[in-house]
Amino acid sequence: MGSSDRLFNRHTTAHQILGGGLVADVMLWRRSNLTVGILAVTLATWVVFEISGYTLLSLVSSVFLLLFTILFLWAKSAAILNRPAPPLPHFHLSEETVNEAATFIRDHVNTVLSVSEDIALGRDSRMFIKVALSLLMISVIGSLTDFFTFGYVCLVVVLTIPALYERYEDHIDTYALIGYRKLQELYVRFDEGCVTKVHKWILENQKLS
Repeated sequence: MGSSDRLFNRHTTAHQILGGGLVADVMLWRRSNLTVGILAVTLATWVVFEISGYTLLSLVSSVFLLLFTILFLWAKSAAILNRPAPPLPHFHLSEETVNEAATFIRDHVNTVLSVSEDIALGRDSRMFIKVALSLLMISVIGSLTDFFTFGYVCLVVVLTIPALYERYEDHIDTYALIGYRKLQELYVRFDEGCVTKVHKWILENQKLS
């Protein structure tokens, strides 16, 4: 299959698209022990939440309470018995790390705000449809399941879909491209039949008013 027959006309492999590092290795099961470990730990966490009835806030609070209590009693007993204090590292955020995080957050927030402005002002019909469908999907999924179940399912999808795609990418690209071209045709028809007419109707009403 030539590069022009690849989905999105890409020239890179799935591993390169995912960054080519540890994350890509885990997602594509090239470090299967680590991938299985992540799935097992996540499944155990999900089971704990489902059986115990804990919420995320109550569980985190309980874990920190237990941890701080152990460290406090350890430090007090060490001081009384002339023993070494708990071997804790020095926690400190450097100015460089904070600036990088702030820049990362600012860039992504500005991107979201720019897209939101384009949608609100009617500049990008395609983006509006994409965002509307995404929000509708999130709303439907949110009404059917809880946050932890949804998070676990998303992790399973992330750790299985890329690996399956890499294994069967030739077949998937072929059918995906066929479906994508049909969707493009449907969008063109929808744009010509509905969006353009509505836009003209709005302009005509504005002129009349």
